[in-house]
Amino acid sequence: MVSENNGAPRALVTGASGFIGSRLVPALLSDGWKVRVLARTPDKLDVAWRDDVDVFQGDATDDEDLSQALDGIDVAYYLLHSMDGKGDFIERDKKLAQGFAKAAERHSVGRIVYMGGLYNDEAELAPHMASRAEVGRILEESGVPTTILQAGIVLGEDSASFQMLRHLSERLPIAIAPKWVTNQVQPIDIDDVIHFLVRAADLPSEESGALDVGMEQTLSYGEMIRRYAEVTGLSKRFMATVPVLTPALASRWVGLVTPVGAGVARPLVGSLIDDAVKGQGSARDASEVLGDPERGLMNFEKSIETRTKDVDTKRFWRVGRRVIAAVGAAAVTGSIMTKPDGTWYQSLKKPSWQPPAAVFPIVWTGLYATIAAASTMTIAERIENGDEKEARDYATALGANLVLNASWSGAFFRGHSLPLSVATAGLLTASSADLARRGGRTRPQIGVLLSPYALWCGFATALSAAIARQNA
Repeated sequence: MVSENNGAPRALVTGASGFIGSRLVPALLSDGWKVRVLARTPDKLDVAWRDDVDVFQGDATDDEDLSQALDGIDVAYYLLHSMDGKGDFIERDKKLAQGFAKAAERHSVGRIVYMGGLYNDEAELAPHMASRAEVGRILEESGVPTTILQAGIVLGEDSASFQMLRHLSERLPIAIAPKWVTNQVQPIDIDDVIHFLVRAADLPSEESGALDVGMEQTLSYGEMIRRYAEVTGLSKRFMATVPVLTPALASRWVGLVTPVGAGVARPLVGSLIDDAVKGQGSARDASEVLGDPERGLMNFEKSIETRTKDVDTKRFWRVGRRVIAAVGAAAVTGSIMTKPDGTWYQSLKKPSWQPPAAVFPIVWTGLYATIAAASTMTIAERIENGDEKEARDYATALGANLVLNASWSGAFFRGHSLPLSVATAGLLTASSADLARRGGRTRPQIGVLLSPYALWCGFATALSAAIARQNA
């Protein structure tokens, strides 16, 4: 497609700072396109191609901004979505698409190219997939020739779908998963997605409709986890399926054990309820219409190898082994020092609200497991995000906390010092609250996970103080 403007074809890329858009722009530039990007905050475009494009500051929800951004454009890439965890994404996506479609038609844009999801158009779709399909219909009904590229899981470093797959694979050697992990998926590498997006711009004006994209391999989500582990040298992964984990519950679990927030994980999980393979509906195969890259489509193993070449896939459990050893040492030391059946302890007066003795080992076992898991996630994620000082500071705070944890048993059961045990418990409570605060700064879910530890230590402090008063 050649523009009447100076002979150079002009493309508008929305969502240029995103996972796909940031890779599409340099590919279009390399292919000879003049590129304009629509950005609400241009200062956030910290990319190598920043000075090679026309940056238009505006908001896609504003009709006037859209009109100016689309003026003189041959091909408009619609890479916008509201999958940000803030809720009501269906209505927001619908309004965005309607506004964009009207503006594109008004300015006689030559083609709209939209990145949608791979789905069966005869099936009852999950909300996320239904929304993606609705956006495609809205754009196609604009009267502007529209190409909808429909992809399943896109494998790439900054893809939320890839991050979910990656962290579940790396962190869970054994997992209980919902039945949808057996559903079939045809993933695709980000480089191949970019190839199809660029080629879609050159389609003749009479071409319109949906094109399925995906590698030739068809895999279940569980199989992708197992193959990810094989490619990256992790130990074998084991997975059992249960029918009771709804998308809502599964997304909360994903949001807890991985850095992918539950608000983002929920639509991703919802899109996996049905098979995501090519040829399920009326869409044609993009490979047949647009042609594959010269090297062919990347297979799953090669894609994972490429996307993890700069990733330390074994960091989580390397950190985990150290944290578990430290927490285990504190737990064993405290257990050895604890003598609930000793004569001195039995002779103490205790408040009526003290729990039965059997409660304490049960509670502490759960708390130690929580401390180990939350601390491993905090330290590993801080290191991965480049916050090594924060990781060291947390590790130091954890070490101090575990010393206080074991010291309380020594002060109380071995030292028989009630005042010292109260002081130690108070310090432990403050330290535990600090751990929860530090964990919450890494991810709110981690802070929530550590909160019961701080609350229990606060309870233990109150109990120690009550025992000290009654036996003064």
